[in-house]
Amino acid sequence: MSLPLIICDDSALARKQLARSLPGGWDVEITFAANGQEALDAIHAGKGDLLFLDLNMPVMDGYEVLQCIRKEDLSSLVLVVSGDIQPEAHQRVTSLGALDFIQKPINPDTLIRILNDYGIISSTQQQSQEELARFNNQQLELTDLIQETVNIAMGQAGKLLGDLLGTFIHLPVPQVHLLDYSKLPERLGANKLESVSAISQGFNGAGIAGEALVLVDDQSLPAIARLLPEIDNRNQQGELEILTDLAGLLNGACLKGFAQQLDIQFSLGHPVILGRQQPLHRLLEPQKQNQKILAVEIDYHLPDQQIECDLLLMFTEDSLPSLTERTGFLQ
Repeated sequence: MSLPLIICDDSALARKQLARSLPGGWDVEITFAANGQEALDAIHAGKGDLLFLDLNMPVMDGYEVLQCIRKEDLSSLVLVVSGDIQPEAHQRVTSLGALDFIQKPINPDTLIRILNDYGIISSTQQQSQEELARFNNQQLELTDLIQETVNIAMGQAGKLLGDLLGTFIHLPVPQVHLLDYSKLPERLGANKLESVSAISQGFNGAGIAGEALVLVDDQSLPAIARLLPEIDNRNQQGELEILTDLAGLLNGACLKGFAQQLDIQFSLGHPVILGRQQPLHRLLEPQKQNQKILAVEIDYHLPDQQIECDLLLMFTEDSLPSLTERTGFLQ
């Protein structure tokens, strides 16, 4: 009898990668879910004896799913698969009843070993080319490929940010926009902030170029400074040090994680202060208005600490062919 199995992730790329990483010759009936609510509905329908669960998703995230499974005493076994590498995330999901935590990007050998360790499978062979071909019928859009790639890189940056500030970072779902540059400000969540400071850092490599922007709500600076007592924030120079340190950490970690997945290296320019205490639209360069870009927005929102900080990755129109080629290898 086939084992009913659910793969729950908001990224079509992540769902496809995990399906292709399952053991070969395994008699399973796979159901795909794009968010936690869809996964719970499938469990209630008897389709989820085993659940592979992402954490950061819209509608209902992985933490909420685990809480519901515990509250309703559902019998699904859960393996969390996430790019959030913060130790607190691992501890939190296991305390909520998950069997184990598997780090993205998924490694077939690691997945098979964990399934074998828990006695879920007995064979440790990987899928044959014929089995893998079952999942080749869907070619994914560039925006979905970029979203999952950045999602994994974001987890690495989030851990460093959490270590720096001494707090747990609840990671958001990256928002990907492919549009004319002139339309960008109205699409960004950071546009709701009245006044922001912006630090820019250029990057390029392997035919891919762009700009990383860290946007910090000016009202967040005192809260950040309280978490960084070693920096004297009583003057403007101290605030600039906070901003440049924050930008260097987030930009460096996220771009490094992104580049590693595409097997390339980026050269990074020095962080540059674009402006202080200004509306977002004034900080975006007017000379780019007629260009098409691919932009990824990551909202590091810490409501308990009253901190609002966004990372914006903007790839030039000329980079799109190389991005399409490189991310295509991930499918």
